[in-house]
Amino acid sequence: MKDNIILIGFMGCGKTSVGIRLSYKRRQTMIDTDKWIEKKQKKTVSEIFETCGEEAFRRMETQCLEELVGTAERQIISVGGGLPMRKENHALLKELGKVFYLKVTPEAVYERLKDDTTRPLLQVEDPMGRIRELMERRTPVYESCADVILEVSDKSFEEILGEIDRAL
Repeated sequence: MKDNIILIGFMGCGKTSVGIRLSYKRRQTMIDTDKWIEKKQKKTVSEIFETCGEEAFRRMETQCLEELVGTAERQIISVGGGLPMRKENHALLKELGKVFYLKVTPEAVYERLKDDTTRPLLQVEDPMGRIRELMERRTPVYESCADVILEVSDKSFEEILGEIDRAL
């Protein structure tokens, strides 16, 4: 296993925000797999979903992990919420580093994302219903991928960073 910190969890759980703060605190570079893909494809995630479809995006996520396994060292890596859902990504995540699952409630996700129009999976009639449905499917997968599970719904960034430090 490499010396990276991997952040997984549902959209809106704080992977990017925690990753940025952790990056400053530990003086380590941060990689956000969604941003990595957007830069490589020269399109936003929403545009990729729209023009290429979700399955193509999921393949891009796996390619991103494969590349990071060969290059990332002592980095903070925040992955897209759906990335752990592909079975082939589980071993890649473990190989990449210590995996932290930032667990959040559906209510907290809804509060954080209710006005965010950049989330293709939530552009539906009943976003709260969609959040619950996706979380029901994803939670067991996140838990099986994780080395450490952190409940983050009602915690400050300082509390979350402290828990990550203790787990390391």
